[in-house]
Amino acid sequence: MLLREMITEWVCGDCYAEPCSCSVEEGVTTIFGKSGNKTVRKYRCTSGTRKGRIVAKPATCNAPKNVKASNTLKKTRRSKGKTISIKSTRTKRTNPASKRLKKLNIGRRRIKPRNRRGARI
Repeated sequence: MLLREMITEWVCGDCYAEPCSCSVEEGVTTIFGKSGNKTVRKYRCTSGTRKGRIVAKPATCNAPKNVKASNTLKKTRRSKGKTISIKSTRTKRTNPASKRLKKLNIGRRRIKPRNRRGARI
């Protein structure tokens, strides 16, 4: 076994590709999302510039930002934000696929215990 293979194995553990092509699942939690009307697995970013965002691939959480696209989205949200929120709320309330998703994701949620005021640690 070559030193290069040993180092790559130590870093990744799964492959021996020169730049490792495996997806890094650090800083993400798995959730269910919708693609069209089907339920698919998606990821919620827990750190970085996309914290809180739901993405299709975990590698997207650490990808560099596309400034032009983000400015376009900000402009669209300013002009159509209220309309989009009304339509998405109606969909989430009435669409059977959205209702199923809600139940699936609530079951996956981890509830953190809150510290009581004045409680000893």
